Amino acid sequence: MIALSGVIGAGLFVGSGAGIAAAGPSIVVAYALSGVLVMLVMRMLGEMSAANPDSGSFSVHAERAIGPWAGFTAGWMFWTLLCVGVAAEAIGAASIMTSWFPGTPSWIWVLLFMTAFCGTNFAAVGNFGEFEFWFAALKVGAISLFLVLGGLAILGILPDTHAPGTANLTGDGGFLPHGTNGLVVGLLTSVFAYGGLETVTIAAESEHPVRGVVTAVRTAMWRIAVFYVGSMLVIVTLIPWSDSAITASGPYVAVLDHLDIPAAGQLMNVIVLVALMSAMNANIHGSSRMAYSLIARGQGPKALGKVSGGVPRLAVIASSGFGFVAVLLSYRWPETVFAWLLTMVGAAVLVVWGFIAAAQLRMRRRLEREAPEKLVVKMWAFPVLTWVALAGVLAILGLMARQPDTRVQLYFTGGLTLALSLIGYLRQRALTARG
Repeated sequence: MIALSGVIGAGLFVGSGAGIAAAGPSIVVAYALSGVLVMLVMRMLGEMSAANPDSGSFSVHAERAIGPWAGFTAGWMFWTLLCVGVAAEAIGAASIMTSWFPGTPSWIWVLLFMTAFCGTNFAAVGNFGEFEFWFAALKVGAISLFLVLGGLAILGILPDTHAPGTANLTGDGGFLPHGTNGLVVGLLTSVFAYGGLETVTIAAESEHPVRGVVTAVRTAMWRIAVFYVGSMLVIVTLIPWSDSAITASGPYVAVLDHLDIPAAGQLMNVIVLVALMSAMNANIHGSSRMAYSLIARGQGPKALGKVSGGVPRLAVIASSGFGFVAVLLSYRWPETVFAWLLTMVGAAVLVVWGFIAAAQLRMRRRLEREAPEKLVVKMWAFPVLTWVALAGVLAILGLMARQPDTRVQLYFTGGLTLALSLIGYLRQRALTARG
């Protein structure tokens, strides 16, 4: 449920409209292709996390397999990504609240949300899990109902509906209305929409972490694929991809309006608000655990590593605080500093996936040699599919370099990766010299 909460957010409910506008009906192929890549990455991550469950997840695996500099880079990269995400989600949630309560300042809602979820993360991890269970259950229920209604409408079973057939899939420019360039843009938006699923292996505080990780990885993969690919197929089958409502009000609202579902807009606003709050809660949890793991391994300020009541509360405060500062920056410099932060982490998830693939290549051979009994989950067709996943990550980074809108993201993220790698390498050299 933590993984589902972290990944099913406004990016799916609203942001997918931009991908549909760019790719047209081929957005289904884009989500399917990126979904396959995500499944490969999650299988690799599941193999390593089941063998060595840790709250630092892929950061720990990268450190053990590649070196301390790699763990440092992957960990702090992901921490920054989650914290900036918390800020963006808080701003989105505040904008919904101000539309419901005109005249109220946005910062009041941001402060309220940040304080509330900082508080839930102060509580025992079981209480956090309870919050996320119900948040995720509501989102999963909403998407499941959407898929059922959409499926009935496609078959012409719903009242006052007729089966659209393939008219919207092949008409209005065809399945690839903007050619392969449109498909590439759709592929990039779909990759970033999947970001956040990695948090499933950060939660190592459960009663049976190995069993929990194995189950979560196996089920989360196909559930996400069904929700994302299935949703895209329903949307582009029921309404024309060029319908302006898809980008104006969001693809889900557009479909519900097309089906004459009463109060569809407000209903989706409630669901999006829940999705944003859920993602905030999950990302504060994930970022604080990643920070705690890094600090426990001597790769961060020791003062933040203190545990109180079974929770790294100072790490929670630091993670929430970074997000709140980012929100303040968005109000003071919305077009400069905050936009720069968002751009800086634009391709961070791809960097993390690259580290996961590289770490799994090395760790699998080590586990087979030293502790084969730990291989509870095994990567399919190793090492062929691991190399395929790594090639896929590199190919998407190459596609980003071709697109003007994503090229800047790639450069900024590359700069952050190089800076963190250099700091991590210098720290590693210093520790080696001291030892």
